Formats: sequence, structure tokens, C-alpha cells
Amino acid sequence: MNAYESELADFLRPVSPPIVVESVYTDDQYRRITDVIKRNGPWPTITSIHFDTVEELIATSTGVVPDDVNLTLDDFTTARFRGFFGQNSVAYYPELEDCFYSSKFLEYARGYWGAKYAKPTMMLFNLSGPHHAGPSAHLDATTFRGIRYENSPVWLQNIMAKSGLFRDYLVKMAQVITWWYLGENGTFTYWPDGPLQPPRRLDHPLLNKGLVVQNEVMFHRGDSVGRLDEQELTGLRCRSLLGYDPEQDDWAITTDGDVVRRYRFEEMRLLVHWNAEVYSDLDELQKAMDHSDDLTHEIAFNRLLADMRAKGVNVAEPSDPMHDDDFIRALIGTYTIAPRTDWLPASAA
Repeated sequence: MNAYESELADFLRPVSPPIVVESVYTDDQYRRITDVIKRNGPWPTITSIHFDTVEELIATSTGVVPDDVNLTLDDFTTARFRGFFGQNSVAYYPELEDCFYSSKFLEYARGYWGAKYAKPTMMLFNLSGPHHAGPSAHLDATTFRGIRYENSPVWLQNIMAKSGLFRDYLVKMAQVITWWYLGENGTFTYWPDGPLQPPRRLDHPLLNKGLVVQNEVMFHRGDSVGRLDEQELTGLRCRSLLGYDPEQDDWAITTDGDVVRRYRFEEMRLLVHWNAEVYSDLDELQKAMDHSDDLTHEIAFNRLLADMRAKGVNVAEPSDPMHDDDFIRALIGTYTIAPRTDWLPASAA
């Protein structure tokens, strides 16, 4: 282990151990959540929402971009689909306002950090059919003052986290993440003691079971869903969609209008992710609200460039750092730390 890995392994862990919560939502809230998902689809793949290139996707997790291999986002897309119930502290569906502005969840977030104040920022869902997850884990989009999900690509936020250069700007965040799935596999693996320590697993039964956690600095992954013989899916593309079919009372994945797979709801894993920003005291709240100590993209890129060059990395000045694949490859090569997976049984990989 080198000095960079040792330092980052200590930083990339949650402020407190994740807390397991049972019966997170009421039956009525669950009914309304699933009704919104049924009525407002079809929903896009997670890959299509967040990434424009293979480089951006790999920068978000870990690894290298293979040379001389013509990979596209289709090659990385799995049967995982996403939609948002609210963003920018605004609930999109009035029937879910009690979920988005939940006093119980805000209490969880404040208590997790030992803080005085919190506000909900975002709420989303993932609906996943059988798929193979692979061994890679990731961070959620790490939030910094001035650079956050609302104005920055996920890959940049996570490179910034893995660089360790912006800790003073890290925003306190807490998540309440809840699962519904009773099929085979489909568990949740996470590294609460840092990426170089053994992981833990949230196991079955996953029926309205959740975690209160800081996922933005804790490596984690949703494990493979379904039996091995169910996980291959011919015809799935990054642009594919998932929608409810009321005539057949099932869910169809379509690519360019053609159905490539149908699922019963119980064959899929539903995840609901609620996100809150947390402030220890009024001074910290005021600093966040008045933006008096925010990062800018220019500051972030200049700091990353200076650090790479100090490390002896030969990197050209990018004309458009948000979309320069060579620059992103250099960032990936410089700032990479991955959770060890040798503690995982073969069935979890």
C-alpha cells in the first residue's frame, strides 16, 4: 500500500457506521411510490442519464480504459433503470411530498451526523431486472461546496473525492436507502471501514429494509440480481427504456420500440434513495447558503492539473476539461483506488 492509498483509504469511509432500519416506509407510502413509477414511465437506463462516454463511466468507479478496444456505453449497460421523485429540494410529485420532506428521515440525517440542521435535496429510485453486476464498486456523486450533482458531472465529483484534494470543501450528506426484493441474489455490499478493509453485506430479506449512510464517501455496489441463467439480456442498449404495460400487468424493456424482455414486478429489485444535506451549526449553514467559500470548476481543474504534474504525470492542458477524453483518462490513471473483493464469495461477484 502506498501513501496515497493509505491516506485515501482512511478518508473514503462514512462518518459513522451505517445504520440498518426496518419498515422504512408505510404500506400506503409504498403503494403511492410504485403508482408514480407505473404512471410516469418509461424510464431510462442509469448509464444513459449520467454518462456520455466510456471514460466518464470508468472515472466514476475505478479501473482503466482499455486501449485499442472499441467499447461503447452499450457494452457497460445493465438492466438498471432510474427516475427522480425530486431534485434541488423540490418534490416532483405532490402525492410523495410526505416522503420527500419526511421528518423521520430528517431526524435520521441529523442524528447520523450529530448535527442541528438538514434539508432534503434529492430522491430517486432504481428499478433493476436480473443482471450481472460485476466486481466494480463506486461512490455516489460526492458533493462539494460549489461543485455538486446539480451543476457537475458525476465522474468529476468522484475523481475529486478520490484525489483527496478537496476535503475542506466536502459537504455533509446523509442518505436513507431502501430496498424491496425477495428474489435470488440482489443484496447490497458496502465498505464501511474503507476500501482496503473487508466489506459487509445487507442481506435478505430485503423487504422495506434500509440503511442510513454516507454513500458519497463509502464504496458500495448493488449485487447481481436474479439467477445466473436470467442475467443475460440480448438487445439491451444504453438508450433502452423500462415501462409498465397495463394491458399485460408487467414491465417491458424496449429498445427503439421493440420489446426485448418482460418482467413481473416481483422479479425486479426496487431501490429508493433519499438524500439530505446536513449542517453542524448555523455558521456552516450560512457558509453553504451564501456561497462565500465555494469551489468553481476552474479552481478544481487547475488544482487537479497542478497535482498531476507535481506527481510527474505528463498531461496536456485541456481545452474543454469536461469533455476531453485524454484528460479524463489521465485523471483515471492518477486517482484510482478500488475496494478489494477477495473477501467476497464467488456468488456475489
